[in-house]
Amino acid sequence: MIFDKFGGVLLFFLLFFGNILAVSIKYQQRKGKKMKLLKLFSLSLISMMYVFSNANAADFTIKLAHNGPEQHPFQDGALAFKSELEKSSNGAIEVQIFPGEQLGDEEATSQMIKLGTLQCAIESAGGGLAPFVPEADLLNLPFVFDDVEHFYRVVDGPIGTGLAGKVESALNAKFMGWYFSGIRNVWNDERAVKSPDDLKGLKIRVMGSPVLIDTFNALGAQATPMSFGEVYTSIQQGVIDGAETDHVDLLVENFYEVTEHVSLTGHMYLGAGLVCSNKFLDTLPADLKEKVVNAAKSSVSVERAAMASMTGDALKQLKEKGLKFYDVDLGPFRKKVESVYLKNADNVGGMAAIQALAKQ
Repeated sequence: MIFDKFGGVLLFFLLFFGNILAVSIKYQQRKGKKMKLLKLFSLSLISMMYVFSNANAADFTIKLAHNGPEQHPFQDGALAFKSELEKSSNGAIEVQIFPGEQLGDEEATSQMIKLGTLQCAIESAGGGLAPFVPEADLLNLPFVFDDVEHFYRVVDGPIGTGLAGKVESALNAKFMGWYFSGIRNVWNDERAVKSPDDLKGLKIRVMGSPVLIDTFNALGAQATPMSFGEVYTSIQQGVIDGAETDHVDLLVENFYEVTEHVSLTGHMYLGAGLVCSNKFLDTLPADLKEKVVNAAKSSVSVERAAMASMTGDALKQLKEKGLKFYDVDLGPFRKKVESVYLKNADNVGGMAAIQALAKQ
């Protein structure tokens, strides 16, 4: 592959250095200067290695950030994107993946996308998109999805397309597709939560989404926004009592080490957008830009499949580790959050948008 791309240049340099070396050897042999011959050979070899190494360098580099650890389905999607793009671009584009909030939390990396200082990122609707696109909170409303199929109908249909367009405008980015970050449940290390009354006074970490903050305050908890990377130590130190995540996060982030009680509220189906900065995309030739888009879109199905596969396995492992799971009567929970719909309707597109989502 490299020779196909740089063969002419390499052949020229090989012949050039070969001729110089041949002439020099004859000259140095006549003079008997073996050390100078060795030095000349070494310099020639280093020069050729430099040519080879530069021939193999990518023309463009994409840094892709997400907040999950390497075991998370986000990483599966990111690796699929990397593999396909580096192959389809014939090495012209290199993808470097930065998991686990290495480059900052979701709100910070969304800002970097907007400024063009980061090429691509996976941003959840709650932590990375809602702070910039209030309408994205439509997806974060409690108890609006019946099941995973309902979620996919929404994000892959007109509602998801419309939200993607708003994200593109707000972040000056290309929206590549909706990843799925799982069905979220509330958990804590204090007591079993089987009704909203059991949540009273518990400090529960939530993303920065206004809808999520309102939801847990309405349920009687003390909603506590903070970076995802701070959750583990905050529970250890007693800053918070628990959080709300899906089973995969509960496992791969090792939260099972600092909590005990998991209530199967299924209150939220979290979507996440794969976005790439237009400032970066505009620097690419048209053919490479198309390859980025194609690779990104192809990664969506990989991530979703990984989430589906890992969710059941995560639940099994969490039970084996001793966590206690509780089924709950959702009726009282739904009743408590009715005010959340009314309070946030205008920000998410109106009651008509909420009703359209429910009927999708």
